Amino acid sequence: MKKCGWLHLSYVSALVGLCLVHALAHAEEGKIKVFAAASLTDVMNVLVKHYSQQAGVQVVPVYGGSGTLAKQLEQGAPGDMFISADEKWMQYLKDKQLLQNATIKPWLSNRLVLITPLAKPLNIKAEASVDVNQQAPGYWCTGDTLSVPVGIYAKQSLTSLGWWEKVKSRLVSTQDVRATLNLVERDECDVGIVYASDAQSSNKVKLAGEFPENSHVPIVYPMALLPQASAATTSFYKYLQSVEAKKLLASYGFKPLVAE
Repeated sequence: MKKCGWLHLSYVSALVGLCLVHALAHAEEGKIKVFAAASLTDVMNVLVKHYSQQAGVQVVPVYGGSGTLAKQLEQGAPGDMFISADEKWMQYLKDKQLLQNATIKPWLSNRLVLITPLAKPLNIKAEASVDVNQQAPGYWCTGDTLSVPVGIYAKQSLTSLGWWEKVKSRLVSTQDVRATLNLVERDECDVGIVYASDAQSSNKVKLAGEFPENSHVPIVYPMALLPQASAATTSFYKYLQSVEAKKLLASYGFKPLVAE
């Protein structure tokens, strides 16, 4: 009798477990999971809130360095959309056949700027003729120059101006642009290289200068849908290209690229 009771309990437990798994899977199906570059954090949170209220769909953003996100998707992380801060990592996933190629689209642009802690303002002229060591002798920080888009753009600009060899020994690498911003906000870095949108988002840093656009390749944020993206994801993808979304993006310091 005890054995029968134990078997019955095991059967019920297994049934409950299966129901929970099914319920969780069903809940995940109703979500749109967007892997987005860290520099989009503030504006994407607002876009997600607006869209969720309008469409009644839950959008879950996952933020990080574009390279980190691309690697996670390559390793099987579930996602519906990818927005990179450069074209390198979008191409990486395209080469792995992990995107709907027809949906790859240049979405936004940005500007590359220099920032300092609020209490230690500097006026940095990003010109080849200027002595960078005299202008800003302290520690600099930006994203990793091999894998993080802002760091890749930064190295290109520093190299173009002839500053790379003078700065690289005192350049601190970070995992993404928001980590760079945080270091400067906490006065743990004297000069940070970030996007204009990041500088605009913080009242704890001071804009110190801007790199010439021709000192680096064009800053492009492409977006694309992943193979398993649902119809709901396609609707959100279209919303991000709407007039409403463009106005909001512009107010946060981004330059929309897609046609209406």
